[in-house]
Amino acid sequence: MARVYPRGRPGGYTRRMTDSWRVGVISDTHGLLRPEVLAQLKGVNVVLHAGDVGRADILAELHDVAPTLAVRGNVDRAAGVADLPATLMHEVGGIWLYMLHDLAELDLDPVTAGVRIVISGHSHVPVLREERGVLYLNPGSCGPRRFSLPVSLALLTVEGEDVRAELVTLDV
Repeated sequence: MARVYPRGRPGGYTRRMTDSWRVGVISDTHGLLRPEVLAQLKGVNVVLHAGDVGRADILAELHDVAPTLAVRGNVDRAAGVADLPATLMHEVGGIWLYMLHDLAELDLDPVTAGVRIVISGHSHVPVLREERGVLYLNPGSCGPRRFSLPVSLALLTVEGEDVRAELVTLDV
């Protein structure tokens, strides 16, 4: 079940809509947090992890970089990650985003829900596409290499209503 928060809820990382946000988006670490990933995340305001974290200490390391929000992936059964939420709705700089591990399990209509960005993982395939005004982002996998897929992550910049996304392929 999705966690839905009304606009303007107290706490969290909400700033004024005029502020600029840099958001690091990763997924599928599977227990491996590469130094190259940490270097790319340096200076972000918040880290979003779209599941298959692998181990709780990964989240602790990410928290040392920036406040971190994560959802549970299909391999997250260990203590400290098994209790992560399956989905998360969060506001960043006035823009609502919805995060889940497997896009095939999307349980809401983003347009109707007022969501501007849907973040997922699971496939290990980096994807950046816009449909009906909604940005769909899968940062790919930044953990162990799978098949011939790249090791990657994404960086988001949110400035008011402007959202920019960049997929970053790591040379590892």
